[in-house]
Amino acid sequence: MKMGLQEGLAESLLLYAVTDRHWLDDRTLCDVVRESLDGGVTFLQLREKDLDDERFFEEAVELQAMATEYGVPFVINDNVDIAMRMDADGVHVGQNDMEAGDVRALIGPNKILGVSAQTVEQAVRAQERGADYLGVGAVFPTGSKDDAVEVSRKTLKAICEAVSIPVVAIGGITQENTPLLKGSGICGIAVISAIYAQKNICEATSELKKVTEDTVKG
Repeated sequence: MKMGLQEGLAESLLLYAVTDRHWLDDRTLCDVVRESLDGGVTFLQLREKDLDDERFFEEAVELQAMATEYGVPFVINDNVDIAMRMDADGVHVGQNDMEAGDVRALIGPNKILGVSAQTVEQAVRAQERGADYLGVGAVFPTGSKDDAVEVSRKTLKAICEAVSIPVVAIGGITQENTPLLKGSGICGIAVISAIYAQKNICEATSELKKVTEDTVKG
């Protein structure tokens, strides 16, 4: 494991929040993210599909400062250019985005690189090409990503056993179904609506974190 941001990464990935402005209503993204950080989020990803680059950049800088205040790693989804421009802690890419090895070459050895994977082959290849952690899913049916491929618990466990880097489960995860992931080998969960669609974000985050800690220990 490389030193720097990657040190202690597995522990930081316990409760991984992915932003989604769909649930904002009359609140700002910064407002709801702060509530989630107050509730105990340990890792933060900014995911934006519709903002222009300048607004995306401004938002990223603002959220990075907030994440730093809470001592939480902050990564950008997909947009490597913006991640580099605003000096984010790292970037997360999917199988249809820039290839992991190319991303690593651009961001250098000391930034966090996360890669989505749905198979053991994809997971091993991502690790070989410089990934620091994997996001594996969808482990349950999800409405957050139209093209999400469901990953069985058997495949999730096989991926965890095939790689030496941390694995985070993602996709359709709620407080109620998180315990079903016990024994799979994951180090944490990545969620959107389980945090940001809740009326009391801080309370929902705190309760989800407790459930996740128990699940990971198991």
